[in-house]
Amino acid sequence: MTEQPVHRADLRIDVDALRNNVALLAERARRSGARTMVVVKSDGYGHGAATVARAALSAGASELGVAAIGEALRLRADGITAPLLCWLHAPGDDFDAAVAADVQLGVSSEAELHAIAAAAQARSTTARVHLKIDTGLSRNGCPPELWPSLVERAAKAQAAGVVEVVAVWSHLACADELGHPSIDAQAARFDAAYRQARAAGLDPIRHLANSAAVLTRPDLHFELVRPGIAAYGLDPVPQDGDHGLVPAMTFRSTVVLTKRVAAGESVSYGHRWTADRPCTLALVPVGYADGVPRSLSGRMDVWLAGRRRPVVGRVCMDQLVVRCDDDPVAAGDEVVLFGAGEQGAPTAAEWAEALGTIHYEIVTGMYRPRVTRTAVGTEAT
Repeated sequence: MTEQPVHRADLRIDVDALRNNVALLAERARRSGARTMVVVKSDGYGHGAATVARAALSAGASELGVAAIGEALRLRADGITAPLLCWLHAPGDDFDAAVAADVQLGVSSEAELHAIAAAAQARSTTARVHLKIDTGLSRNGCPPELWPSLVERAAKAQAAGVVEVVAVWSHLACADELGHPSIDAQAARFDAAYRQARAAGLDPIRHLANSAAVLTRPDLHFELVRPGIAAYGLDPVPQDGDHGLVPAMTFRSTVVLTKRVAAGESVSYGHRWTADRPCTLALVPVGYADGVPRSLSGRMDVWLAGRRRPVVGRVCMDQLVVRCDDDPVAAGDEVVLFGAGEQGAPTAAEWAEALGTIHYEIVTGMYRPRVTRTAVGTEAT
């Protein structure tokens, strides 16, 4: 018996859009004298880490960043040889494997530094590390009161040849809020930490700028910038104007059934929507199991047969219903649930606004068991 596919929807990843976005960001960095590290954690924000990595490197990025060692090792297994930083470590993480794969490692504590140095010493090699200072985000990063001891120990480890301190870095909390006072406060703390590292005998580069700061704070580009969400075409500071970014992910499905219903007929669980006149309904085989939030019931449109059309009734686990009035639609017609927004089609940012969240959450959660992911474009990989 022929195995039947379970997929009913597709994420189309536009590699040309990825390249466009990275090229724009890298050009801004170059004007400041900075290199560009594109962040590809969380499987490239749901777009496919290896696909994004190759597109980014071909468009002007010089290095890549991920959160977990496992993510870094998968990129190495996929043939990505560019400089690669990993920064969020858990007890028991395999620093030996990371050092062996030439993965640079973020360091937020003396315990991490000791473990990484031990892994490098056991291999008779040198681990490349980036010392992270907590400048006010209060997540990962070394507390300021422990920083002098960390940089002194790092300098000793570097003198012993077991580590090379590549960079001092930190992360901004409110860069997407233009003019927020914490940005300059964090920058001042970052500068103080950098000066302490220099006083300890280190000569690191600096990186602080995330996507929002790449776009709005060239004074914080330093030697390296670290864009994430903007590389995927989702603007972290739309209030600053159009930055020329193009969303790279399109979520699409197809119509599987159409039917006419009379006025007074209701749709889906709970009968929360009732037709006020005869109309055509189109059934689409995706639902909350495929990444369409049930809380968007009655609050979302799709692009179908050349125009936006409302989803009516409740979103179900694996289907939703679209009102098409008297327009001709048929099984097999493409349905765009969100994409780049051409001609006014829905976008991930629109979903996020309706849900009271951010577009990061939308795209990173879209790759599901019943959803395929296809890279398209002249540089598709």
